[in-house]
Amino acid sequence: MFTPAAESLLRQAREIQDEELSRFCSRVVKLLQKDPGAEAVDALRRLFLIVSATKYGRKLEKPCVDLLQATICSPACPEQLQLLCAAILREMAPSEGLNLSCDHIQKSRTLSLAASVLLAQGDRQDEVRSVGQRALHLLEARQTEGPGPRALLPVVSKVVSLAPGTLPEAQADMLHRRLVDWLRYASVQQGVAQPSRGFFSAPRTRQPGPVTEVDGAVATDFFTVLSTGQHFTEDQRLNVHAFSMLRTWLLFSGPASRDASDADDRSELEGSTLSVLSATSATASHLLPPQQQLRAGAFEYCQRLLEQSTRRALRKGDSDLQKACLVEAVLLLDVLCRQEPSFLYRALSCLKALLGRLCGDPAQARTLLPIARFLLSHGEAAAVDSEAVCQHLFTSVLADLFPNPMLAFEFAQFCRDSLHLFNPDQGTFKLSFPNLFKLLAWHSPALTSEFVVLLPALVDASTAVEMLHTLLDLPCLTAALGLQLRSSPTASERPLWDVSLRPTSCLEGFRDPEFQGLFQYLLRSKAGGATKRLAPLHHLLQPMASCARVVQCAQAVPTLLQVFFAAVTQVASGDLSAQLALVLLERSNSLFQVPQYEAQVHRVMSSQLLALCRLRPALVVELARDLLEFVGTVSGIRSRESMFTAVVWAIGEYLAVSYDRRCTVEQVNRFFEALEALLFEVTQSRRSATLPPYPPQVVTVLMTTLTKLASRSQDLIPRVSLLLSKLRALPQGPAMGSVPRDEDTDAIRMRATELTNLLKMPSVAQFVFTPGMEASTPRFHRDANTALPLALHTVSRLVDREAGLLPA
Repeated sequence: MFTPAAESLLRQAREIQDEELSRFCSRVVKLLQKDPGAEAVDALRRLFLIVSATKYGRKLEKPCVDLLQATICSPACPEQLQLLCAAILREMAPSEGLNLSCDHIQKSRTLSLAASVLLAQGDRQDEVRSVGQRALHLLEARQTEGPGPRALLPVVSKVVSLAPGTLPEAQADMLHRRLVDWLRYASVQQGVAQPSRGFFSAPRTRQPGPVTEVDGAVATDFFTVLSTGQHFTEDQRLNVHAFSMLRTWLLFSGPASRDASDADDRSELEGSTLSVLSATSATASHLLPPQQQLRAGAFEYCQRLLEQSTRRALRKGDSDLQKACLVEAVLLLDVLCRQEPSFLYRALSCLKALLGRLCGDPAQARTLLPIARFLLSHGEAAAVDSEAVCQHLFTSVLADLFPNPMLAFEFAQFCRDSLHLFNPDQGTFKLSFPNLFKLLAWHSPALTSEFVVLLPALVDASTAVEMLHTLLDLPCLTAALGLQLRSSPTASERPLWDVSLRPTSCLEGFRDPEFQGLFQYLLRSKAGGATKRLAPLHHLLQPMASCARVVQCAQAVPTLLQVFFAAVTQVASGDLSAQLALVLLERSNSLFQVPQYEAQVHRVMSSQLLALCRLRPALVVELARDLLEFVGTVSGIRSRESMFTAVVWAIGEYLAVSYDRRCTVEQVNRFFEALEALLFEVTQSRRSATLPPYPPQVVTVLMTTLTKLASRSQDLIPRVSLLLSKLRALPQGPAMGSVPRDEDTDAIRMRATELTNLLKMPSVAQFVFTPGMEASTPRFHRDANTALPLALHTVSRLVDREAGLLPA
């Protein structure tokens, strides 16, 4: 990301020790105390690099910190030095030794720098309030005319966002009136060019002409941020600054309770009067209170921007500015219509006309998001259906423009902010999760945190199984999207894959009719309820499994799976739990082979399978045939060890009459025989010097599960006792890998001894391995006089007397 020279500078800055930093601070103090010049500027730049290069706070000497604060407030100090001092103090925030105060600052620029340091200290309401009141006091003063107010407006905006409603009402009303003036009455003549100081400069300057629109036409209405010209006056610059802070000021400038009650209690007559006044003359609007004057002026300003956005810009920069201003204007209208419901119908008439123009232009897709949010917020009140624009966004826009990073981020933000507005009856949002997952698949590092919030709202019982398959195939979807873009005729949309990658066979497969149906399913726009096995695509797309984008997407899947199961267990019925468990069993052997992906997903799948069984223990009986098939072969143990261990443990824990009355002795015997044969095959590898051994966890969980089943069908106790005695006599073998073989064997022999001891008393074994429902209570485990601890203690004392049962 950085050049080698920049990386070297950053590394040097991070490696500076505290002693060296202290000496450098002393040098900075000396430079600032004498007449500061270029050398002081260079030293401050180096100090800023040092304090900003590390993620932990650097501690500067107190004399240095005090002098940095004094430099900010010194009227004779050059502005460049003040900027650097403020930047250094902001990087150190929050700082306990700060004694900077804005109470006596008279210059707007100085207050702006001091405020940037004070507001960076965190949630200190007294300081925030003090900064805001000082800024408004300077705005009231006459000497702030000129460049002064422009420096103060960002300060006021930050203050009201940090501490809403804390400014005095009189000062807030003053700024309401000033904002109206700056928004509505800026000059419509261009500014005068600064005269050249050259020898051949002309003695006279040309008379400035009127400002123009983005299409070059002379402006016939008031000045806005979309008005263009060669030079601008100070009031025109204030117009732009006022518009940039307007939404924040409207949202946070007054007490929320007062605004809400005003909006609720305002009668229809008052609303009509306000609408008429704001639609007629500026003189009539002065009859309104200051806050309502500002709302009326802001509404008029937004209408003007909507009209200007229809003009064809002559320059690309103006075209981009049109889109940005259009988004901000619609967001402002949303705020205004919530505060003044009388604006709603006039705003809707403007937005409907705008919507018809924007829907057919892919370049305007980002501007549709605030319009959709507006219709979702106000459509019910105005009897306007927002379904059409949502359908367009969630289908066509997402399917065609998912590679656009800015659109992807803004779309995810739009969904996150609008969760409470989506109509559950229409279902567009929930059914569009395949399209939404394209954003996640293509931009997973940036959007993972957004989808952690969105995923619970997307989960629905009718599409949960399909969503689980889609999450497991997310890396495969990333590869398919890459092929889709590569096969696109638009070269500019091709992704930047690894240079060494040549997915020729993948591209041929993407165009092959044999795979066309699977690709269409994987790239579908809406949930259909049905699922397809994508194993052929996993094999076809394997050359792309090492691509950086695919690997990054795979890293996000385990987290998303945990979020999915946390949400789905809240709505899962018995049938749905069984379906999800079957998907986990089936897909544990059918995952896209991305490096380290399978092992990470298996860990999540195993824990979630146990969670499903804990939630519904009857799953073990209901899925008996599938579980027997899963544990019926030894070949899959090495590739999915965690999943296999979880299944075997669930069988031993929940295959009991106490959990499901349908559990029979025949079922217990079938599971016992299957696991007994499996344990025999597993232990054979430990007796062999050539075969790699299975992990001791697999052996011990098989032993424990067989013992549990035998305690519930006591005819099996002799068989499991014989098996355990053989395992207790398991010979030592050669070391394999990083863990000595004898340590694994000792663990197995110790577990076999413990289980044998318990089986000596079948009634106690059944009590320990199949406790009643009261075992979930804390007292059952904490109180030494209750059943389970007492039973275990008694068994230990009895078996300790039998030396023959202990290992040699």
